[in-house]
Amino acid sequence: MTTTALTTANPVLRVAPAAPAEAAAYFRASLAFHADVSDVAAALAQDGDPGFVVVDSRSTESWDQGHIPGAIHLPTALVPEQAEQLLDRSVPVVTYCWGPGCNGATRAALALAELGYQVKEMLGGFEYWAREGFEFETWQGRERRTADPLTAPVEAENCGC
Repeated sequence: MTTTALTTANPVLRVAPAAPAEAAAYFRASLAFHADVSDVAAALAQDGDPGFVVVDSRSTESWDQGHIPGAIHLPTALVPEQAEQLLDRSVPVVTYCWGPGCNGATRAALALAELGYQVKEMLGGFEYWAREGFEFETWQGRERRTADPLTAPVEAENCGC
């Protein structure tokens, strides 16, 4: 089968992959905008200042259901009026919302960037934080769920990514 026949018959290759240099530029840029849950957790677990702050962009009701320990609660809609009182422009910010199906962290990151903050979005949001078995806080105290084997290795310290 020729490459032309393969690309028209195969939905994955219907649009040809980018050239390697273009792909490298895209993925390098993606890493400048995103952090994953495991990397954020590892940085927060180290002794000392991780060099960034975590912002939970969800509603108060959502925050009360559970949030990352040490996170700052700043709902997306309140970013323009409250960011300056809660955040230091010299410290990078990592935003999160519910999970992959929610764009609240993206909207909060955009609002913060427009105000002059360095910002990354945490992929997976609170959903994957909890699913990967990391500790979270509620108004009742700290909790931790068993790691979901579909999102985190069960018998290894990390996924090796």
